[in-house]
Amino acid sequence: MHVAAQQLCLAWPRRATPVRSLVLLLASLLFAGMSFPLVAALPGKANSSGENKNKPQPPTIRWSEAEPGCTFSQGDDGKYRYGLWSGDVGIVLAVDAREVQIIGHRIEPIFGVLLTLRYRGAGSLEAGPDGITLQFMKHFKVVQTALDPDDYVQKIQADADALDDETRRAVAKHPEKKQVREAQLQDYQKSVNELIEFLSRNSLRSAHLDRAHPEVSGWVFFNTDSKWLGRLKSQEEFVLRLSLDGKVLEFPFKLPPKEGELLLRKRE
Repeated sequence: MHVAAQQLCLAWPRRATPVRSLVLLLASLLFAGMSFPLVAALPGKANSSGENKNKPQPPTIRWSEAEPGCTFSQGDDGKYRYGLWSGDVGIVLAVDAREVQIIGHRIEPIFGVLLTLRYRGAGSLEAGPDGITLQFMKHFKVVQTALDPDDYVQKIQADADALDDETRRAVAKHPEKKQVREAQLQDYQKSVNELIEFLSRNSLRSAHLDRAHPEVSGWVFFNTDSKWLGRLKSQEEFVLRLSLDGKVLEFPFKLPPKEGELLLRKRE
């Protein structure tokens, strides 16, 4: 044992106690040159933070009707369309004029937009729904990430299976309510099947864009079931963001664009 450790042992009271034993053990380890790795690689972590801080951020391109390459239109299908071209990339955001009102009538509280991504460059571009967000400006500026359609389909199916089990238990306890409960279950399952089919067929998927395949289109949905969102207002403000071709593209929009505005769908 090191001399300093021996001196510490001599200076400490002879009576054996748990505290004395612990101190002597720590002293022996300390003076023997041993140490305990409480935090690992702090210098490396600090360097990593510095690198991320100094890393240049991608440029942000914000939609504005007055800016070149930006367009706005009202379609006969009841949708507002916001178009933006930046370099070789073009995006069209289409949103139903009644989307805020429709949410309350869906079996799942999801907000949907239709995105079309186009590429006119000589090379190629990877595009898809990853990283797309929607910010609710009138609700603490909450940001919701786009739902993964496959994961959400599994969630919807699991909820439907749980309701089926609950209905069976309820009918077993109250046979007189069998007809009503089973009719409700059938209606719910029909809506679930329709939503699952729509998500599976029409959701935006990852794609490799080039001259042979310059465009991909599909629906992107966001969950509105959050304590920070609460009830949506008669006019809402949003900002949709997506990263594409090394840029962050922003689409600020309101629904409806003007307070009290009503966009009617043209009958076919």
